Amino acid sequence: MAKFRSAFAPLFQSFIHYRKASDRWNSSSYEPFLILFDRFCASNYPEDKELTQEMVDSWCRQREGEMNNSCRSRIYVVVSFVRYLRERGLTLIAPPGVPRKERRRYIPHAFTREELERFFHECDSLTPYAQTPEQRSRQITVPVFFRLLYSSGIRTNEARMLQRADVDLSDGVLDIRYSKGHDQHYIVLHDSMLRLMRTYDQAIGKLYPDRTYFFPARNGGFHTRNWVQKNFRQLWDAVNRFHATAYELRHHYAIENINRWVDEGFGFDDRLLYLSKSMGHTTIESTCYYYSLVPGMSHLLEEHTEDGFNVLIPEVDDEDWE
Repeated sequence: MAKFRSAFAPLFQSFIHYRKASDRWNSSSYEPFLILFDRFCASNYPEDKELTQEMVDSWCRQREGEMNNSCRSRIYVVVSFVRYLRERGLTLIAPPGVPRKERRRYIPHAFTREELERFFHECDSLTPYAQTPEQRSRQITVPVFFRLLYSSGIRTNEARMLQRADVDLSDGVLDIRYSKGHDQHYIVLHDSMLRLMRTYDQAIGKLYPDRTYFFPARNGGFHTRNWVQKNFRQLWDAVNRFHATAYELRHHYAIENINRWVDEGFGFDDRLLYLSKSMGHTTIESTCYYYSLVPGMSHLLEEHTEDGFNVLIPEVDDEDWE
């Protein structure tokens, strides 16, 4: 981690320590913006020894041409830092306002069987550029990592940060402790995925015998978001024409599960609840959003529920259903 330069370095460090201890620190998302705020304070207020409202408001003020969601991402960690100080009586600064989240008009890619077959064949065809532990690790990790996303609906950050201690290879259960919103939930692996995870555990254990994370990076930590994006992009683009992202494997998982219910009538409350819990959604309404993405399902629901259709498929914040 880069060193802080402003007079508030000790406070930043204690804040980070607290968030890490609470399993609520994302170094790839939070750390860069906190460092930028530190540089901003050091450059513009070099003589100030105490954090002021002006510093915080100046940094958190939405910039010209800055979209709401971009501003939210930039200032989130600073707003949380101010709240942390207030809760401990270390400041009287008022937390700045946060712009309203803008709804994204986003339609995930609809994977075809042929596309997925080509993609996973490409994953399985990886060869190391050099016979190094890092290259060997990539060769055996990539096919398992992306199959886990595909077969379980797990979020990419949940897979990246999955610790070895939270993987029960006996019963095939994943304990997801760090999730979106930090809500703990459990995922039961398919038998075929469990067998693959057991084989991978033995192979990666020879390279990283004392690893903390199930999918270890070369520095002993977990893989970055960029690692996921780079590997998926390289392998997907090599064999497929249309744009897709690794996160859309989660959407595919939900859609494939819901599609199985089309011919089974409408007594699927239990199935919906199980799917919602498995995917780590905070409310069942968040899972209902997927109905609108499933070919054929929304039409059937509208036909059978009529006026209740709009109640069943409410407007849901992106943060809930991702």
